[in-house]
Amino acid sequence: MPKEKFHASLDLFLAQFSDLVAALHAEAKCARWELSQKVFAEALRRSAEKRFGAANTNPGEMEAYLKSLHLEDLALACACSEGNENAWEFFIAHFRQDLRNAANAILRSSGQSSGGRAEELADSLYAELYGVRSTEGGKRKSLFEYFHGRSKLSTWLRAVLARKHVDLIRISGKTVSFEEEKESETLHRDPAMQTEFAVPDPDHEKYLGRVARCLSTALAALTPRERMLLACYYVDRLTLAEIGRMLREHESTISRQLERTRRTLRENVAQSLRLGSPARSDCPAQPGLDDAQVELAFEYAVEDWSFDLSQALSASDAIAADPPD
Repeated sequence: MPKEKFHASLDLFLAQFSDLVAALHAEAKCARWELSQKVFAEALRRSAEKRFGAANTNPGEMEAYLKSLHLEDLALACACSEGNENAWEFFIAHFRQDLRNAANAILRSSGQSSGGRAEELADSLYAELYGVRSTEGGKRKSLFEYFHGRSKLSTWLRAVLARKHVDLIRISGKTVSFEEEKESETLHRDPAMQTEFAVPDPDHEKYLGRVARCLSTALAALTPRERMLLACYYVDRLTLAEIGRMLREHESTISRQLERTRRTLRENVAQSLRLGSPARSDCPAQPGLDDAQVELAFEYAVEDWSFDLSQALSASDAIAADPPD
């Protein structure tokens, strides 16, 4: 009989990782939100379930994944989802202006006048983030439950905002008032169980496919050394110190080089997504994406994607060694 996965239930998760959960609970500063270890453990378990799904994983992989999360952001989102007033006030104080700035940028990138609409777009999220809707058991259903800590909370919020804007355009083909949108939601969705972010995006797989193609192209454009560093760090899981010893360089130098490479990859992928691509034998023409759609594509890649970096790097090395005519 196959062994049950660590993240299959909260009891199994805590049985295996109770000490780790306690350490992460402290690192995330959950005490300031009066967030219990059990509640935070469930947030960690849901994040692991989202990441690994039905795949089997070992304790080392699980521990590395959980330690990589943005723990303080996850704790804040979890506390807001639980209805903690102090957490919610902190969120409003620290994220309201960021949301409005993001809304301004989204509207500008779509060629729309912002003005008061930016505040309207940003502030429209609060009811869903707070969780005004309830499940059948009477528990509030907060949009924060869909934040898993794999990206920064600010990045996730911008993606949620971009998704809301894209959905508005998809529904009407033009800008519509939020009153009309809310009326449409009431008529067409179950308000007790669904949120904007829970509804499957018909463009989800298309965005992931485009990011994958653009990333493969960007990887092929890197130098052999840059690809080697990525392979050592992300595929072979060597530490910065181990890579430094191998190359006879200080680990801080390796860290800077990796950060520069990551930044280059992101910029090149974003630029390719904005430009689009002509039709090829294996792919139809792809129109360019606006800034909101690019942000949404990146968020999908962070939250729900299994890109085979090892295979992509191997293919890139083969192209570099024997470029096509």
